[in-house]
Amino acid sequence: MTTTALIVAAGNGRRAGQSVPKQYSRIGGKTIIALTLEKFASHPLIDQILVVIGKDQEDLFNQSLEGISGEVAWCTGGKTRQKSVFMGLKHLSATPPDKVLIHDCARPFVTPAVIERIIVNLDSHKAVLPTIGLEDTVKRLKPGCNLQTVERSELFRAQTPQGFKFEEILNAHRRADLEKEYVFTDDASIAEWVNIDVEMVAGAPENFKITTAEDIERAAMLIDLPVPDIRSGEGFDVHKFGPGDHLTLCGIDIPFDQCLVGHSDADVALHALTDALLGAIAAGDIGSHFPPSDPQWRGQSSDRFLAHACKLIADANGTILNMDVTIICEQPKIGPLRLQMRDKIAAITQTDVARISVKATTTEGLGFTGRAEGIAARATVSVYLGMIQPKQGLKE
Repeated sequence: MTTTALIVAAGNGRRAGQSVPKQYSRIGGKTIIALTLEKFASHPLIDQILVVIGKDQEDLFNQSLEGISGEVAWCTGGKTRQKSVFMGLKHLSATPPDKVLIHDCARPFVTPAVIERIIVNLDSHKAVLPTIGLEDTVKRLKPGCNLQTVERSELFRAQTPQGFKFEEILNAHRRADLEKEYVFTDDASIAEWVNIDVEMVAGAPENFKITTAEDIERAAMLIDLPVPDIRSGEGFDVHKFGPGDHLTLCGIDIPFDQCLVGHSDADVALHALTDALLGAIAAGDIGSHFPPSDPQWRGQSSDRFLAHACKLIADANGTILNMDVTIICEQPKIGPLRLQMRDKIAAITQTDVARISVKATTTEGLGFTGRAEGIAARATVSVYLGMIQPKQGLKE
């Protein structure tokens, strides 16, 4: 059985305070009508889409189709919503579908579950209406300004899309088009008028209709706008002391009565920083790129390792936002060398020195660093990798 989504978008209303009809207002860079079309174009149970647009809105409509997958047909509507729906149904009658879902384009947050519930229930019903209950106490104003509380358990708010067997709703609209006495505010009311039983299914609170400027502000809060993809990474490394006359920290050779023992130059600070950068882009650790078992790295300067991590970030179109290194030792004294260390890291990473922090601390005589058996270093970094859709960023 074929199912068509008939999207009603022929209005010229500007109650939302926009310079164009509200369906062409933009929220998060997309028009309201585009946001609505995405919901139906991506739904596996929708076979085709017909949009009823207003006169002289062709250019606005075509501009809104950018990025919409699949074919979207359109026809021109009338002066009222009821007339526009009828014109859309007549347009479809040339090749009639089995089911039709009639939807106001100003409801861009209809959920896939609501669409599916309507389509499935049309297998056993002629008409299906999504509704939500009332949470607030409801009052009726009676003559004489007296208030009467209404039993809210019997009241529901109607939403769209409203689903119908196509021939049933087409015939109902034909009759309604000839009726001058009644004003029908939705298609379910027309179905009720011709004695078609309407089945209620659960709607969704987020499937609200955008009418005012306040509604547009509310809608903007529900849009999955692109967000910055900012990653953090952490690195930690330790090297013990051995016989020597200098050691290297943050790329700076420091005269000292011992050296740090390691396969490379044992620059514990740059090793921690390299691991932090690799971790930020989920690229393993320093040992996976420069195995200690490989003799070519023996005695190599650790600035090569750090530069390699920076290249991987650049290849991913990333930008280093900040780097923070903490050196943990009793000796040598780091404070007098901090500015020189920051400049060196800035030169290796091609990063503004204002984004680089080097700190030092002791362990108050505790542990292996407190016993002056070696030096430890910890590094944290932040890396910017562009803009992503929030849900996209969580995919495996």
